[in-house]
Amino acid sequence: MQRAPAINLPPVVLWLSFLLIAGHLCRQLLGGNLGDWVLVAFAFIPARYSEAGVMLPGGAAARIWSPVTYAFLHADFVHLIVNLVWMASFGGALARRFGSSRFLFLGLIAAIAGAALHYVLHPGEAVLVIGASGAVSGMMAASARFAFAPGGPLAGGGPRSYRLPAVPLLALLRNSRALAFILIWFAVNMIFGLTGGLAAGVAGPIAWEAHIGGFAAGLFLFPLLDPVRSPVPEESSDDGLA
Repeated sequence: MQRAPAINLPPVVLWLSFLLIAGHLCRQLLGGNLGDWVLVAFAFIPARYSEAGVMLPGGAAARIWSPVTYAFLHADFVHLIVNLVWMASFGGALARRFGSSRFLFLGLIAAIAGAALHYVLHPGEAVLVIGASGAVSGMMAASARFAFAPGGPLAGGGPRSYRLPAVPLLALLRNSRALAFILIWFAVNMIFGLTGGLAAGVAGPIAWEAHIGGFAAGLFLFPLLDPVRSPVPEESSDDGLA
């Protein structure tokens, strides 16, 4: 009898997890002024896009890379572990459906979308935004587009459940489990917004704006990246939803 692997996650999720862990460990080992320089140079900072922003570590070039590189930085191990757990839970399902390239591309776009929304709501602020939460939020939203469907991965389906055609967004919102997940997710992030982004046990405020930007990207970009195409007309694709 063949043994199941101890960690049953797609390789791309494991390698991305290792990369996030390695990045955090490297910054911790650097420490001191060099560690602080790396943090500021690669974090997303809205003030970086002001005229005086070129004086920040990383200079003008950081305006290009920081909307992506901020996702590889974390405040502490608690921050990192929380993102790894959510990425394993939802990113694993998404990677099995999308494959490595599409999975990474969606995470990249979700990270950029998270940074963009944070900038729109906080232009010019000299506050560091770090963490993979925006990218992971995009993975969670994209997974919700298919995983909660009857027979889907989060509804007790087997390996073939990852190849089931996804229904349109409006039909998905008639699925009680998917709708409850989306509403609870937004409610939690709205609470973060109303409380100034503070949460017990978390160092510093939570960038809930980046969460919402990433989630919206995953939710709306899913059909453009989904390799599984529906064989049924859109108007009849909502049959069987709870």
